[in-house]
Amino acid sequence: MGNLPHDKHLPVQQLVSCFNNTSTTYKFYWLLAIIQAVEAGSTLITKKELFSRMVSSAWYTVNYYHISFGKQDKLQRAIENIKRFEGLTVDVSQDKILKHLISSSNKRTKSELNYFNKQVPHWFLSPWFPGANQAEIYNYSRDFNKKCPYALHDEFIQINLSWINYFIENAALIKDFCYWNLVMYLQSKNPNVPDIPNKIIKLATRNSLTSQRKNFWDIVIKEEGFVNCIYTGNILSIENYALEHFVPYSFVSHDLVWNLIPADKSFNCSKSDKLPKMEIYFTPFYNLQKTAIKIIKEKQPRNKFLVEYLTIFSEIDQIESLPKEITLAKYKDKIQPLITIANNNGFSFM
Repeated sequence: MGNLPHDKHLPVQQLVSCFNNTSTTYKFYWLLAIIQAVEAGSTLITKKELFSRMVSSAWYTVNYYHISFGKQDKLQRAIENIKRFEGLTVDVSQDKILKHLISSSNKRTKSELNYFNKQVPHWFLSPWFPGANQAEIYNYSRDFNKKCPYALHDEFIQINLSWINYFIENAALIKDFCYWNLVMYLQSKNPNVPDIPNKIIKLATRNSLTSQRKNFWDIVIKEEGFVNCIYTGNILSIENYALEHFVPYSFVSHDLVWNLIPADKSFNCSKSDKLPKMEIYFTPFYNLQKTAIKIIKEKQPRNKFLVEYLTIFSEIDQIESLPKEITLAKYKDKIQPLITIANNNGFSFM
């Protein structure tokens, strides 16, 4: 989505050009914050609220998915610091973060938020006032005949009445435009991280693993009688196990069965999004996966989950026809880079 709806009375193309040559995420989250505030009925919006909205919108992407915003970007650092200053959890809702930050009197939090006052409110308006400095942009912005979207004041911005209807009527499209450009930016900073588009907004719920459990791992465990948890060694039965992502879901963002493994329920809760140490856990993981593939092939050769292994093996038969050291290496070649990249992006080991 490279453009916004045309309006014969407004310089929409100047709004589009705000995202040209971006070196940080600030402008994406700034415009998102403005649209969110306008949708909530505000036309006079404090900068503290807008900066708080920026933080709350990016909270999950930074704290849960560990997406890198780039070395120059201070929003990621601010979020990490504010999380520590305010004692907020990773999974707190966006609304609660926003309310908490707007009312916060923590001086360190205020300092983190105020940093963006020097970076985004006036420079965002550069397409309307090319070559102008900060003081000049503040002054020029208050003349709404210039048709810029808002006027700048020390503590707040005032939305130009000419833009309000456009923002409200096209709010969904403008937000999609912001997210599309944000995804393009983040993909350039995280070229090896999978599924960036689904790591921008916190999903309301995670997908259920009922089908993978009932139609794959239950069959395996029933045939074996029991399996051992590769982490704790505890015996797992059909009635007593959890399905866990070997490489954390918060990194891979999928539920493909080649990354799922039965685990002790209590351990699964404590593991959270920690990474398993390959030198300790990969071979037991591989052995259990190999056993599972063999059993499913014999019992249900048309099982839909077998197809998911074709991202590792060109043919499912390879896991039995090729020597173990070759198939183990193929599997490891799939898992090891994911573990390495996840660790480089801030995921820690167990």
